[in-house]
Amino acid sequence: MTNRRELADFLRRRRELLRPSDVGLPDGLRRRTPGLRREEAASLAGVSTDHYTRLEQARGSAPSETVLSAIARALQCDLDQRDHLFYLAGMTPPQRHAGSFVRPGLIALAQRLTDIPVLICTDIGEIAWCNPLAAALMPPLPEQPGRGRNLIWRWFAQPDVRPAPPEDWARMSAGHVMDLRATYARRAGDPDITSLVADLLDASEEFRGLWERHEVAVRRADVKTFIHPEVGAITVRCEVLLTESADVMLLAHFPAEGTDAAEKLRLLRVIGTQDFDVTARREGASPTGG
Repeated sequence: MTNRRELADFLRRRRELLRPSDVGLPDGLRRRTPGLRREEAASLAGVSTDHYTRLEQARGSAPSETVLSAIARALQCDLDQRDHLFYLAGMTPPQRHAGSFVRPGLIALAQRLTDIPVLICTDIGEIAWCNPLAAALMPPLPEQPGRGRNLIWRWFAQPDVRPAPPEDWARMSAGHVMDLRATYARRAGDPDITSLVADLLDASEEFRGLWERHEVAVRRADVKTFIHPEVGAITVRCEVLLTESADVMLLAHFPAEGTDAAEKLRLLRVIGTQDFDVTARREGASPTGG
């Protein structure tokens, strides 16, 4: 049930907090009240001024999900504020998706894990951040966002640069697809994942065969072996740490017990750091590419 009084109060207070310059409008000379005018908020949301005014006056018809989402964007609500807006309107908020945004606190945590490879990825495999040791362990990453920074796309569209031994390919391919299947259902209709799946279906016969099986499994841990051209095989235990919204994850790779992975990672840390320092000085680039 819509809490009209609280909804009206929240909308008014959010609108009054915004200055015209915050949304790309001129400040003007004659503003008797603080913040945006109602007609400005309505225009930014793509709704009629009358409909928006009625919401602020706790009357009229209940807003639709589409209208609420548009108003939340217009009033520059963060995810917590957007969810609150939906709850006041008696609706379940949309699922949260951080996209490529990573909270600074998560990066600060990852930066303290200097002796193991660490990646921060979205739930569709896009690498948002990685530390130098992880960058040294993998094939080179492009600096710009795009398919080249997507782990799943690289695995299927560029199989010649897979960093794993061939005997592991079938298991890891199946794991990628089963995990992506779960995300595909959870984020049904989202253009970023539908376009990724469509491109993968076009690019990889292996992906098409696995996708048609419709097998689902969310990966929370794994054991992987990376083949590095200088230090050889490194077997690691990958722990997947999910954020609250489960669409950004931290992948921490620990040396597998009973192997020489810890020694090789220490060596790679020295070799990789030296290589990245030279490249960064030559190109003026960030060693992580993030």
